[in-house]
This record gives sequence, structure tokens and C-alpha cells, in this order.
Amino acid sequence: MSMPPLGLLLDVDGPVASPITRTAAPALLEDLRRLLAAGVPVVLNTGRSAAFVGERVLRPLVAAGLPDGARLHAVCEKGGVWTTAGRDGAAEVHVDAALAVPEICRDVLAELVGNGYGDAMFVDATKRTMATVEARTDVPAEFYAERQRAFDTDLAARLAAAGLGVRLHGRSVPGADGRTPWRIDPSVIATDVESVRAGKALGARRALNLLRADGPLPTTWHTVGDSRSDYGMADELHALGAEVTHVDVGPQPPLRRPYPVRTVPGASYDAAGGEHLRALAERLT
Repeated sequence: MSMPPLGLLLDVDGPVASPITRTAAPALLEDLRRLLAAGVPVVLNTGRSAAFVGERVLRPLVAAGLPDGARLHAVCEKGGVWTTAGRDGAAEVHVDAALAVPEICRDVLAELVGNGYGDAMFVDATKRTMATVEARTDVPAEFYAERQRAFDTDLAARLAAAGLGVRLHGRSVPGADGRTPWRIDPSVIATDVESVRAGKALGARRALNLLRADGPLPTTWHTVGDSRSDYGMADELHALGAEVTHVDVGPQPPLRRPYPVRTVPGASYDAAGGEHLRALAERLT
């Protein structure tokens, strides 16, 4: 197998799937197929569940016909779950049980949503290691953001009262054992309760392990994300000595890093992600 021309680590929400419709455009998926055919390994590095990624990204790619030798993986739930896609569909889903949140986290989420917060959000029942609520698609983003702030505060208080050590916005409340192993992580469309060990850097390490098993590792990488936490992918690759460029498709100003950081002028989220993938596909094919 020849050396890949490039490696791609892609967040899903934002760069690939629209944060409004939560779906990926057919043209963007076709450009991903073109890149896979050009020998580019693609790893989706996301907080989404394997079920979501399988339905919205992997299944359409497989249905359209994966190229021979395609190297396509998904690292989900910020490193807690991973799988590989082949011409017959996704393979076994692997779960790191050590990252799974206590069941009380899911119980508290369900109770809060059932007792009022369901006007803005719903529980994502497909998660295996995290506990997550997601914004309803039929409410304005401003309304969800307002309700999310109150929800996150109530959630942190409830989990702390249950004896769990939790972190939220830099504030830590140690648990009964003095540790703080869990994190509440809000994003534009969701709030996750997760292990403090989870994250995009862990996802990047999982991605490298998956790619080592099926061929040579790229020496040059593009990472694509829409949030500050997505820089963790490029930070990890840079720390390991790889040549990496991060493409920030979020609406906020990009961060300064010791490696190149690009934006897509005039575009954000999946429009920017699609434009970047299209440009790469045109250059490499």
C-alpha cells in the first residue's frame, strides 16, 4: 500500500453535518468518496454516537459504494466508542467501558428533560459512554441557548448532590471520594456528561491506532472542526511530530497555534467544511 497523500480527521457536527438539519449534504459525501478513492484515510472524530454517525454518514457512503481500499473509521463519543466502515457496512462497535458515566447521569438528564426542559431539548438515547441532551430542531437557537444555561446549572447541582465529582466551565465540585472524574461539556447544540479523559485528543490517538492496523500512517494531516475543543485533534498530532493544518469552520475567530490554522472565507459550518473537502478532492484527484 502506498503512502497516503494526506490524512483527514473530521468532526461531524458542523464540518460534515449541518448544525440545523443534522444531516450531511450529498455533494459533501461524494467529495469524501473521491478523497477515499484517492487514498486519503478519513477518520470521523466526534462526540456523536456510533448510531448517529452510522446513519447520517457511514451508511450513505457505503450505499454509494466505497472505493477499493478505502480506509474509513469513526471514533465516537470523544474517544469512548469506535468502529470501521467497509464495503458491506460498519463493522463491530467497540466501547471503552472505563469511560462510561454512572447511570445516575442518565437518570438525572431524563428527569430534568421530563420535568420542564423538554421544551428545548431531548435525551440522546444512543450514547454508550456519555449522557447527552440535544437541542430540538423545531426551536430557535437563541431559545435553546437560554434554556441550556439553566439546564447546565441544574444538572451540575443535581450530580454534585448525588456525590459525583463534576466540572462545568472551569468550576470543579469534588465528589464524595475527593475526585472530579466527570465533566459537563456544553456545545452549540448539546450538553454532554462525560469522563474527563474523553476528548478530541483521545479521539485522535484512537484514530492513529485504527490506521496503524490497516496501512501506513500519513505524515501530513488536515483536521477540521467548528469548536475550540476540535483544536485538540491538531494539538495531539502536532505534539506527536506530524505536519498538521487545522481548518476552523466555526463562526468565531480562529485561535493562534504553532501549526497552520485556516478558515474558509465567507462560509462556516458544513458549507465551509464542504468547500474545503471539495478543494482537497479537486487537488488530489
